Parts: sequence; C-alpha cells; structure tokens
Amino acid sequence: MSEVKKIVECVPNFSEGRDLEKIEKIVAPLRGKEGVKLLNYEADKDYNRVVVTVMGEPQAVKKAVVEAIGVATELIDMTKHEGEHSRMGATDVVPFIPIKNMSMTEVVELAKETAKEINEQYDIPIFLYEKAATIPERENLATVRKGQFEGMAEKLQKAEWNPDFGKREIHKTAGVTAVGARMPLVAYNIDLDTKDIEIAKNIAKVIRHSNGGFRYIKAGGVEIKERGITQVTMNITDYTKTSVYRVFETVKMEAKRYGVNVLGSEIIGLVPMEALIDSAGYYLGLYGFSMDKVIESNLME
Repeated sequence: MSEVKKIVECVPNFSEGRDLEKIEKIVAPLRGKEGVKLLNYEADKDYNRVVVTVMGEPQAVKKAVVEAIGVATELIDMTKHEGEHSRMGATDVVPFIPIKNMSMTEVVELAKETAKEINEQYDIPIFLYEKAATIPERENLATVRKGQFEGMAEKLQKAEWNPDFGKREIHKTAGVTAVGARMPLVAYNIDLDTKDIEIAKNIAKVIRHSNGGFRYIKAGGVEIKERGITQVTMNITDYTKTSVYRVFETVKMEAKRYGVNVLGSEIIGLVPMEALIDSAGYYLGLYGFSMDKVIESNLME
C-alpha cells in the first residue's frame, strides 16, 4: 500500500517589499526543491512587505522555509525598516496551514519544530501563535506583535512575554518572529477614495471583532500615499462564517456615512476557491450554487 501523501501550506511574511533584488534572493531557496512548490509571492511597496505562499511535503517545506528565513535575516535590517504594515521582525510571521491528510495537531508540531530550528540557527527569539500558542494570550497575532520592532526589546523583559524559543533579547537586525498554525484565511484589502486615514480607521473599527464587529475579522486602516488613497486592511480568519461579500458590502455602507466611495479591493496571496464561490453566488443571485458546480473542482487528481 502506498504511503498517504501529506500536504502543508506555509505563508511566510518578510519585511521587504521595495528591493526586488533582495526579494528574489529571499524566495530563491523556495524554488526548484523536491517536495516544495512556490505558488505565489506578492510585494507591496507601501507595506514594505512580501507575502510568500509555498506548499508541499511537510519536512521539505520546513527545510526550504528555514533556509529562506536565513537569507532574510542576512539581508533585512529592521533598524532601517519603515512601512505601513505592523511588523516585529525581518521574517515577521510564519503560519502553517493543513491542506491534505494533515491534522491541526500535526501542523502544530511542524510549527514548533520550525520555530526551534529558526531559533537555533539564527538566534531569533520566537513566539508561537494561533493554534500553536502555548498560552491563550498569544493566540492573537496582533497581541503578540503589539509594540512592533521598536518596542519589542522592552516587551521581552516582561514576565509574561518570555519567548517560546530563545532568549529575552531581540535579534539586533532581524527582531522577533512569530510561528504558528492556523486554518486558511483571506487577506483582504478594500480601497477608499479618501486620503483621510481616520475614516479608514473608523470603518475598520466597525467591522473588526475586537470592537464588536464581525467575529472572524481583524482589521485596521492604512494610508497608501503613492496612490493618494487609504485602505481598510483585514484578515478574514474564517471565511465560512464571515463571507467576503458581507464584509465588502458593510464597508461600502459605512463609507457612505463619510461621503466616501469604495474604489475596489484586493486579495493578498492565495485564496480558497470556496470563498470566491460564496461571493459569486451572492452577487449573481444563484440558487443552490456550490463548489460541485465548478468544473475545476471535479477534475481528477
């Protein structure tokens, strides 16, 4: 009997979105490796961040990602880093996601193995978050990252913020990294035709869970100076319970209160097809529409 093939996804976020030469060097270890497929990488100049998506066999993915983190550690100096996105390290976050024949328990163990290797090889302190968190207070990435790179050295001295791996000292140029395990999420940004960042922040406050909004939304407001607009930027952590279309329509409704229009939206990284099927069914008014009616979902493996 052939061995069951396990597939995991990893979406490391690196704090470099402007220097294309550096970005190519960081993703290079993820190319051409047996058992690993580089699916996508998207750099954002305003956020000064690149989101990378790889998928493959668990140990092969772990090895390639750890190698890429080593390159990022050499190339990125957080003491000189500026960007609109919150960040605390050269490799900011490393989430692992079960895709095929893997339980969340197995993915948590993989995350812990990866965290241990990163710390041992590069002397970067590691926090475990989401499903891999060792204490409830560290499940929320925003809580872990609060203070960002500039405040992390002081934060590590607090009793409750001893790293899961490593010493209570940030890496001088690479900062701190969070490694976790989670289900697939949708990284989603909605553009507003205003430069007023307070409007974007107010709308984000309405939709995010921490302020009484949608249960599975983490959101904030950012200014995209190059384009003269602002964004409501968010993670939809469970798209099966909080739909993309529902969030989009709510933001449009809230924007009208300020005389502001929604220009469009964007998905960062990859997205589960089911999340888009749900929105297509809503906007087209389709009856009984599901994944079963999509040609690609019926293709033989």
